[in-house]
This record gives sequence, structure tokens and C-alpha cells, in this order.
Amino acid sequence: MNARIGALSIELSAHALSVAASLLTYVLTTRAAQSRRPPSIAIAWVLGMIAVPYLTLPIYLLFGRRKLLRKAPHRPARPATPRHWAEDLIESFDLPAASRASVRLHADGAASRSGLFATLARATRRLDVCTYILGRDPFGREVAARLSERARAGVRVRLLIDGVGALQLPHATIAGLRAAGVETAVFCPLLARTTSGPRNLRNHRKYAIADAAALWAGGRNLAAEYFIGGRGAPPWRDLSFDLHGAVAAAAARQFETDWIASGGKPATDTPAAPQDPEAPLAQFLPSGPDQTEDTVHALLVDACFRAERRLLAVTPYFVPDSAFEAAIRLAARRGVKVDICLPRKSNHRLADFARSRSMRALTEAGVAFHLAPYMVHAKAVVFDDSLSLCGSVNLDSRSLLLNYESAVIFYGRAEIDWLAAWIESLIADAGRYQRRAPGLWRDIGEGLLLTLAYQL
Repeated sequence: MNARIGALSIELSAHALSVAASLLTYVLTTRAAQSRRPPSIAIAWVLGMIAVPYLTLPIYLLFGRRKLLRKAPHRPARPATPRHWAEDLIESFDLPAASRASVRLHADGAASRSGLFATLARATRRLDVCTYILGRDPFGREVAARLSERARAGVRVRLLIDGVGALQLPHATIAGLRAAGVETAVFCPLLARTTSGPRNLRNHRKYAIADAAALWAGGRNLAAEYFIGGRGAPPWRDLSFDLHGAVAAAAARQFETDWIASGGKPATDTPAAPQDPEAPLAQFLPSGPDQTEDTVHALLVDACFRAERRLLAVTPYFVPDSAFEAAIRLAARRGVKVDICLPRKSNHRLADFARSRSMRALTEAGVAFHLAPYMVHAKAVVFDDSLSLCGSVNLDSRSLLLNYESAVIFYGRAEIDWLAAWIESLIADAGRYQRRAPGLWRDIGEGLLLTLAYQL
């Protein structure tokens, strides 16, 4: 009996030490990285470390951290001339100022394909391409061929692909690109033993930059379903754009940071971007673990509280955190017309299931959800007539709080009106979401799934 009591005492002491070590690790890493989490997520981690620290701590170290800051930000002095409030907010994050940019938005995959290939062909010195997926299909092979052609023509071509997207890419494709002179790097490869930090922080940014002066960007991966469709299916509805100006230079600086973080060799030249004094204002906005603040999330919440007339949005996945959901709800309650377009069925069924709870609550507050009969992969938001954004950012917690993302803020009326009209054309095809009370098991299932909402 005494031996059993002694053994139990040793086990309890070991468990207590494990709990203490796990909680100390959680507190120190959270404070060091300035990681603010929703209370429900923080409580879940703490309870897990108390109950099963041996399992929870390794999972936390692999997946739990969400900030990996690369530089210390500083707050620049504000200019004396009046500006849009969003410019001041974005610059307070130590991000590039708004600048003039000649913009062309793409209404469909054909226009986007034309804009992408024109950007690739435009490069004479350096071509930087970042994508989440390079397709194993005719379109992906065409992109690879064009990158190889530019490299053989003497352009320095660099391809950065995310670790998840790289898993489905044949080794022969990478080997062929490298043989042609294309430099390749994988961002946070899942299977590499040398990768440090969390394995669930994905680079979801999508753009191509020619000579730091021309930018193609948006929500499209470099695969057939985003441009031309495949196997008898039409292409997904998506948004992208190309532009010329200093906004492209800002994107090039972000690419350089990501490229070096992935082990790539830095660029030695810094081409100057042209300026068109007659072009509208636009601003590059990166978001992710490398930023002190959750920049796009902060802009969206702030804009919801400032909106006076309308909020138009399109996104494939809608799983907002509590702060963003509250901001949308309060905007609707004070009379802002809020319309959000989603696909009736997306390519992620778990996200479709998890979105219902927020949709029911927001519908009750006056938000109108519109369910398109086809796959919509576009990401854009329009506030009143003064602000819009378009890029790679989905309106879900993973995209807004975990992923490395990017968007361009458009201040020009023409771009704002164009995006609003494009979203409204989807709404014209869509059916109105009808709120229905969930059954007991669905309610429980949604609650359990939303504890994992960051990973959807």
C-alpha cells in the first residue's frame, strides 16, 4: 500500500511539474510574441495543458503560436495634410504609404490570365512570383513554361510556394524550373526537419511582380479552376487585378522578406517604380504573423464602425472571430446596409458547416447573406463610396489571424464602383439565406467545430 501511495505521489508530482512547465511555456511564448487570442481559444489551451500537458504542449509548439515578428515597428509622424483615415491606420503599422497606381481589375478568368501573362512578359530584370498552389494541370504547366522562358531570357525569376501547396507539386516540375534557371523556395515546408516555429502558419499571398514596378495580384492560385476551368467544369468566380506604380514596389519588398525567410538569396537591385500623378490612390496591405497587429482584421473592424451607408462583401468562407462579427452586427443595427455574398457550397465543407452560427446571429441583426449557385473564390469588401479592398484575404479567422496574406486598398472611386458592381452581379444570381434554428446535435457540432475555427 505504501509503495502504491509513493508511486502515485511521484506521478502526481511529475504531472504537476509538467503542467507548470507547459503553462510557463504558454505564458512566455504568448508574451514574447505579443499574441492576443480570443478568450475561448486561450481557455482551451490552458485546460488542455492542465489535463494532458504531455500531449497539449507539443501540439501547441507545432500549431499554437501565431506571431513570428521579423522587425520592431515604429509609428511614423502624421503629415499635416488631411487624408483618408485608413491611410493613417495602415501607416501606423509601419507599412508603406498610399501611392498612385494605374489599376485594371479582372472581371473573369480570361482577363486575369491576360493580365498575369502580360506581367510575366513585362519583366526585364527580375520577376517574383508567390502562390499558395501551382496546379498539376495545363494551366499550371503553362505558367511553369512561361517562368522558364523568362529565366532563359536572362531575367532573374524567383518562385515562392507555400509548404502545403508544394506537397502536391511533382518533383519533376520543380526540377524542370530549376534546370531552366528559375530559383524556387518553399515557405515553411511541412516535412522539413529544419523548419522552426509553428507548422500551421501558411503563406496564402498570391502575386507576381515584374521589376518591382508591375503587380498582378488577387485571390487566384495558379491553377486551372481559377482561370479556365477543367474536366468540363467552368472556372470559379474570382477576383484579381494588375497595376503599375509604387504599390508594386511595396509588394516586392514584402516578397523579399518572405523569400529571405524561406532561405532564398536576396536581391541585389532595387528598381525604381514609375509614378503617374493622375492615377488613383492605392495602398499595399500585408497581414500575418510577421506583423505586430492583425492589420487587415483591424482595418475591417475599424471600417465597420465608420461605415455610414453600405458594406458589400464577397468571400468563399465566412467564419469570423467574435470581434469582427460584433463589428458587422453593430453596423447593421445602426442602419448600414450589409450584404455578404458566399457560395452555396464551397470547396471546404467544414467551413460551410461552421459558418451557420455567425450567419444566423447576423441575419437576426439585419445582415443579408446571398448564396451563389456556383463556386465563388473572390475576396473583396466595399465600404460606402470611399474604401474597398481586394486580395487573398478570406473573411474567416484563419485568414485574418493566422495566415500570411495580402490585399490592396483602393481609394479611387472607379475601383470602388467596379468592385461594388461586380459583387452586386453575383448577388443578382444568388438566393437569400433564410435563418433556421439549429437542432441540438447541429448546435453542439457547430460549437465543437468553432473551437478549431482557426484551422479551417
